[in-house]
Amino acid sequence: MPIHGAGGTRGGIGRFFLGLAMMVAGGYLFLDAIQVTQGFHMGYALYRFGAFRLTTGMVLVPLIFGIGFVFYNAKNPLGWLLTAASLIMILFGIVSSIQFRLRPMSAFELILILVLLIGGVGLFFNSLKAFEDA
Repeated sequence: MPIHGAGGTRGGIGRFFLGLAMMVAGGYLFLDAIQVTQGFHMGYALYRFGAFRLTTGMVLVPLIFGIGFVFYNAKNPLGWLLTAASLIMILFGIVSSIQFRLRPMSAFELILILVLLIGGVGLFFNSLKAFEDA
């Protein structure tokens, strides 16, 4: 009776779970080391057209007019267009201003994270190969 392991192959269950645990631990430590900051404020240049800069504060002007048009006449497509376009531009500006940085860490911490993450991936995929009897 054949013994089925990881990926339907013979053996490899221990390597599979060890690799999975290493990947999870390395991935957690890597994501925990990332600092997320943002630079979105009213003077932030959201878009540039040559020398002209469209700042996030300027995006609020069509939003104000769009909201005014919508409240004056809800069937006015220009009001809905201005409001939707402004909200999309503000959302895009917030997302595009996010910055990711690794926190300061020692070389030992970085090497440990990389060994766990990349070693776990290698061990995980190695467990999916057929285990040959020695």
